[in-house]
Amino acid sequence: MTESTTPDATMATSAATSAFRERIARADAQAEEHAAARQHPKGKHTARERIAMLLDADSFLEIGRYSGSGAGEGARPSGVVTGFGQIGGRQVAVYSQDFSVSGGALGTVEGDKIVRLLDDAMRLSIPVIGLIDSGGAKIQEGVAALRQYGRIFNRTCAASGLVPQISVIMGPCAGGAVYSPALTDFVIATREASHMFVTGPDVVRAVTGERISAEELGGADIHGSVTGVVHYVAEDEDDALDQVRTLLAYLPSSSDQEAPRYAYEDADRATDRDAAAQVGSLVPASPRQPYDVTAVVSAVVDHGELVQVQEDFAANVVVGFACFEGRPVGVVANQPLVDAGTLDVDASEKLARFVRFCDAFGLPVVTFVDVPGYRPGAEQEHAGIIRRGAKVINAYASATVPLVTVVLRKAYGGAYIVMGSKAIGADLNFCWPGAEIAVLGAQGAVGIIHRRDLQQVREEAGEQAAAAEQQRLVDEYTQTVINPDKAVAIGEIDAVIAPEDTRTVIVDSLAALAEKRDERRTPYRKHDNGPL
Repeated sequence: MTESTTPDATMATSAATSAFRERIARADAQAEEHAAARQHPKGKHTARERIAMLLDADSFLEIGRYSGSGAGEGARPSGVVTGFGQIGGRQVAVYSQDFSVSGGALGTVEGDKIVRLLDDAMRLSIPVIGLIDSGGAKIQEGVAALRQYGRIFNRTCAASGLVPQISVIMGPCAGGAVYSPALTDFVIATREASHMFVTGPDVVRAVTGERISAEELGGADIHGSVTGVVHYVAEDEDDALDQVRTLLAYLPSSSDQEAPRYAYEDADRATDRDAAAQVGSLVPASPRQPYDVTAVVSAVVDHGELVQVQEDFAANVVVGFACFEGRPVGVVANQPLVDAGTLDVDASEKLARFVRFCDAFGLPVVTFVDVPGYRPGAEQEHAGIIRRGAKVINAYASATVPLVTVVLRKAYGGAYIVMGSKAIGADLNFCWPGAEIAVLGAQGAVGIIHRRDLQQVREEAGEQAAAAEQQRLVDEYTQTVINPDKAVAIGEIDAVIAPEDTRTVIVDSLAALAEKRDERRTPYRKHDNGPL
């Protein structure tokens, strides 16, 4: 009689269970030891260590650990770890590619696991975090591996706008694999270890003869500051995973849920009110003098905390997340410290995609405007500023979340229109005293309107007299045209506010708009056809 059939035998003590424990413990220990030997010398963590670092302690439920091999004598892990866990007590779906298993290459088994996870995340309405570290597709599987990338792309697109998706690049990501993270909402990359490119240095050299390193071609810094593919460049893996947790703290778990609301005490209110009272001293009165708009935003948001997105890319605009009395919002601001805060092709795309993200997930958008216009020049025109700048119009005009706009010093021409103006769809618009809102600044307008008059003065009375006349005309134009009175009179500006009241006005505006819903009745359409 075998042990399993003895009268006192239980499933806990059966030979099958005992053998299973030993077999799995041995397989797991060998796999993790092998992974550590591959990853640790490079300063990288294993796939499971990364998940443990990301999630709340002891919250990970792994799914499909031995998919492809079974749990018998041949048990072995696949090239990706998938499952569910919690971050700050909120449920998330996570997958982590295991570079120690065939270089993390994606094949049928790995693709099936990721696709299932994405399907489950949509069904459960929870965020998805992908930890990327893979050499690409399994060459030996041919089109079957390529098929899996297509299926992942399909599910990623299906999940877009339904649940937040965050990709963390912790190693190589090349070929078709780069499009999977590129389709997600946020891409975080470690500075030293990560690389992203469609064709690697060897292919580039073979086809074009150009010699370039992986870092120069597709390193984190390149994608963080030049291409805009990466939203946050992390110093190391710990920093990268911290950023994931930080982002999720401002986001809802899905598009049909609200973002977390945080406790906000009277002591916090008093501290933030005192900080906000000083905001006017941070901005020079001269519209031509630069300043750091992030200091302005920090002065008026809760605890001075602004989490920037794409900080190193298109730095002439600032986008990011903050809170007002415990409520998360998206923040958009022109940055006079960089290129005078002008809008260009990169800034337009950065701004537009961020506004669309906030709209998809129900986050109000607060816009701080100090913009002289679009950056002039043939380079911008030939780069498609018309088409790409129009994306900002589409983003604001189609947004249904609360939109609050504050003009700090100036807003000229088309740039005024697109930066959350009342006409384009903002709910509540304010400006500081003396804000200049016009087609052109006074100097430019006078130079065009009175060009012949000034030329005549110059010819008859000399350069000094012409300069004096020009200054008189500039002062006159400023008083009669570009002050905020006309904008207030026609309802484009709801109120002129003192700088120290900015935080209070924004808080009250968000409270007034808290129940805003999309009530527009439009004929059925599948979607718009904005300028992609």
